[in-house]
Amino acid sequence: MSEVDMNALEDEIKGIVVEIIEVEPEEVTAEADFVEELGMDSMQALEIMAAIEKKYKVQIPEDYLGKIVNFSSLLKISNEIINGK
Repeated sequence: MSEVDMNALEDEIKGIVVEIIEVEPEEVTAEADFVEELGMDSMQALEIMAAIEKKYKVQIPEDYLGKIVNFSSLLKISNEIINGK
């Protein structure tokens, strides 16, 4: 699989987050806490992971779920898995 451009990856993943947790794109900042500030619940977190896995044909280990606290951490983990870093 070819490496996914970081800007494209950021836009695509933000789109997934916005759609699943039903917030405005400008609310999804790098450090906005998904649970505390954006109201994400555990089912939505799983939906986001599943959507990323499906879109990029990757497997995100379940133990990563607890590490995804904001958009910055989600993007970092996604980039590492998708681009094999």
